[in-house]
Amino acid sequence: MTRTTPANRRRPAQQRPASQRPRRRPLSREEALERQRRRDHQREMEQQSRELAKGPVDLPFLLLVLLLTAIGLVMLLSASFPSAYYETDDPTHYFTRQGVFAIMGVAAMLFIGKINYQRFRALAKPALFVTVVLLALVLIPGIGLVRNNARRWLGVGELLTFQPSEIAKVAIVLYFADSISKKKDKMHTFRYGILPYALLLMLVGGLVLLEPHLSGAILIMGAGAVIMLVGGINWAWVGGALGAAAAMMYFVLFVIGYNASRITYWLDPWEDAQGSGYQLSQSLLSIGSGGLLGVGLGKSRQKFMFLPEEHNDFIFAIVCEELGLIGAGIIMLLFAALILRGYWIALHARDRFGSLMVVGIITLIALQTFLNIGVVTGLLPTTGISLPFFSYGGTALSMQLAEMGIVLSVSRQMRPTKAG
Repeated sequence: MTRTTPANRRRPAQQRPASQRPRRRPLSREEALERQRRRDHQREMEQQSRELAKGPVDLPFLLLVLLLTAIGLVMLLSASFPSAYYETDDPTHYFTRQGVFAIMGVAAMLFIGKINYQRFRALAKPALFVTVVLLALVLIPGIGLVRNNARRWLGVGELLTFQPSEIAKVAIVLYFADSISKKKDKMHTFRYGILPYALLLMLVGGLVLLEPHLSGAILIMGAGAVIMLVGGINWAWVGGALGAAAAMMYFVLFVIGYNASRITYWLDPWEDAQGSGYQLSQSLLSIGSGGLLGVGLGKSRQKFMFLPEEHNDFIFAIVCEELGLIGAGIIMLLFAALILRGYWIALHARDRFGSLMVVGIITLIALQTFLNIGVVTGLLPTTGISLPFFSYGGTALSMQLAEMGIVLSVSRQMRPTKAG
């Protein structure tokens, strides 16, 4: 009887003789030809993409971006010079800093617009990883900078600061567009189309919410959800997600009591017009003072230390006061034209990746514009969200213009449209 020793009880697979290792089945002639055809097609598509990337950008979209940026700088100068003078003795302080970031942002937009957008695929996973690390660092005391009872910034001093949540928006759009564009029919399943993206949104959105930054979390989750919807998930999941989001919002606002005073004085700001309802009541006074034609550019009265955040979140109230209903309506039409043109570019994008990427970026701009104007006019509770291209904030403006560069990059390779 042969005795079994530990040495011969098991023999790991890596110690098996080469003759006993499983061999790969050789490819048939048809499989080899199919693989070669796929490689040739991939090389052909890459070459075609490089050629198409040399085409012209979408001129209407570019002009709308530049026009809104220019108007935003003018309105920022008008709205900010009283507070800039009282705080820094330089009435152009905020305008000068915003102008520098605008120049850098436009340069970045034009540079990014010349890049073949297929290269952004390689940035998707690294950008998402870096974003999660930065969002975690923000929450660590001593590393994240605290302003207005919120820990949202990283940096050194007052000049070199940025919000990781701004980077998170772009990272989510890039990763979702890259991943979803490869799945196609798998997006109908819960395992591949819902679960991984829902977990990512909960992770990134949850980190942003802990800052706390409710509006940033709304933008990230909203953009991600829209990309998933356009990517082909089942509509039944959309209804369930909306219901869950509404329930979570109710729980956060009314059960936990996050910013409960904002809800109370949103419903009736005049109940405590000199206290918790002060900001919204002053915003409504600014809008009402403008009337149809406005009091005139630079002639706002509310910006003289009456309306808080007049050059930031509530700059649209100064727009309404100085330019009136007509001027504010024209600016809203410009935003609407930019958003519609962006979705038009997405519809005519060359491939699924470009289309999803543009949808995500334009959705960010659309949501942010709607939420800001809704807050300023009293339609929505105060959430601390800025107006794209108008509100003061160098990081936000630079990132928004860089995002517009991605849209322009996609527009270079649009499919030809029929005339008329």
